[in-house]
Amino acid sequence: MRLGNERVRKTTLGEIVARFGGQLDGPANTAIHGIATLAQARAGEIAFLANPKYRKDLAKTQASAVIVSPADAALCPVAKIVTDAPYLYYARLSQWMTQTDVCAPGVHASAVVESALPASARVGPQAWIGANVVLGENVVIGAGCCIGPNVVIGDDTVLYPRVTIYHDCRVGRRAILHAGAVVGADGFGFARDGERWVKIAQSGRVIIGDDVEIGANTTIDRGALDDTVIEDGVKLDNQIQIGHNVHIGRDCAFAGCVGVAGSTRFGARCTVGGGAVILGHLRIADDVHISAGTLVTKSIETAGVYTGAVPFLPHAQWQRNFARLRHLDALADRIRDLDARLAALENGNDDDGHP
Repeated sequence: MRLGNERVRKTTLGEIVARFGGQLDGPANTAIHGIATLAQARAGEIAFLANPKYRKDLAKTQASAVIVSPADAALCPVAKIVTDAPYLYYARLSQWMTQTDVCAPGVHASAVVESALPASARVGPQAWIGANVVLGENVVIGAGCCIGPNVVIGDDTVLYPRVTIYHDCRVGRRAILHAGAVVGADGFGFARDGERWVKIAQSGRVIIGDDVEIGANTTIDRGALDDTVIEDGVKLDNQIQIGHNVHIGRDCAFAGCVGVAGSTRFGARCTVGGGAVILGHLRIADDVHISAGTLVTKSIETAGVYTGAVPFLPHAQWQRNFARLRHLDALADRIRDLDARLAALENGNDDDGHP
């Protein structure tokens, strides 16, 4: 795979180092028009080495330059940028070099716009922007997006095609919402009336902070009374479900297909692996890392890594089995003690070690 075409900024090694730092070893005027892997890079492209398993490709790379750590600098046969964190350097460089052309400048003739927009806004074909919407500078609204009344979207935010933001929601600056994301749909709130369900009005909002990324077809439900909150720096992968009144702390990252039930609150810097399920009304502490496929049924009050899955069983049987599992450590200690006692008896000794 390579990042190198008409959508990529053309630059030089000198300009890259001036912007992102690092130590340059090579001609500053070296032209760079793409990013590629060590194995696939060609002249005019920059590569990076972050994983030692690809060190074998460094000696034969055709890249014009490579981003390397100090430990690998001497092995690099071409111009190089030396930095302590090559992968992070690559991440920032790739973001800067990529030109996001979601839609052309201006407002497409087929868009329906019911609010005053700044001149810097880009609005794609068939998009709808409702009444009293406030857009910051340089906001991009892709084709087919629907922005409900009273929505506020911050500077430099990009919405890919067919994103839907319901009424009254807020999105911060520099956010990225990928195709098909839905922000502010009703939460799953119903009350029993005999054999029927009665809908509970969902009158809260979704509040999304700065520098948030929301993956394709991810849904974030609005709050029932209070707001659903996604704090600054959160990264949500594709096809995630965030229930009503959930609060996700800053700089959390959730992988694909995670499901979070309503009113659960995450601290800062948590990660959740793909397919994990977190039940509702829980509290998750700062710096908790939940492994893929884990089922979280109770609050987690201490930072750390948590892993676990239980086979599907009839509920009553599952409760009995899980109650026994909680005592396995104590049972193992008892078995070890019994083994020691049995060994002593077989050797003709009593409990005090006397014959």
